[in-house]
Amino acid sequence: MQERARATRRSLLEAAACLFAQQGYAGTSVNDISVRSGRTSGSVYFHYASKEGIALAVVRDGFATWPSLRAHYENHSVPPLHRLVTLSHEIAHALAEDPLTRAGARLWAERGTINVRLPDPFGLWTTATTRLLAQARNRGHLAPHLRPAPTARTLVRTFFGFCTLTEALEGPDALAGRLADWWELTLPSLLGHPRPAAGEPPEPPPAPEPPAPEPTLPQQSGRRGAPYDVQR
Repeated sequence: MQERARATRRSLLEAAACLFAQQGYAGTSVNDISVRSGRTSGSVYFHYASKEGIALAVVRDGFATWPSLRAHYENHSVPPLHRLVTLSHEIAHALAEDPLTRAGARLWAERGTINVRLPDPFGLWTTATTRLLAQARNRGHLAPHLRPAPTARTLVRTFFGFCTLTEALEGPDALAGRLADWWELTLPSLLGHPRPAAGEPPEPPPAPEPPAPEPTLPQQSGRRGAPYDVQR
């Protein structure tokens, strides 16, 4: 019986997520969710007391996988900025492809119209980004004038605003390509002069002319979410 109830709740959440992502909170009714899920309105209200309760459950479920996604990028053998770029592509992919993630992001953007307090996912990402930037600074891969915490706040807010506007103007399929453009602009401003890793000989000083080359962004392979090869 419990397994059946869990399956029903899941089908209701998935139906609601698709509708919220497509139509927004105000454009979706409980009856719409009932029709989309193939369940009766009574079944909907048995599991969720209100449309606000459904929205809250969708947001929580949509953001629930984000901590595990972040944990995939705690491999310290990979350069921190490399991990940051790759992680951003994974998030963009979820925002483009996963109905629960898409619905959660849209509902959070429409939170002023929803009479319930929704969880804020951005503190998690700001903390994770701050940690990666601090690791990059310790390796000499972050520009000396940048401080990790305020830089992380700016990056996270800019990233999500960029994704929201890109989807609104061009649709979710444009996110991967446009994000590559965003990193072409953003990453050079983050990079400092890399120090050699322990045991590696120092690089010779650059010649006066031409100026010493900065780390560059190679062309993407064309694969969605392909990371840039940030130098160690």
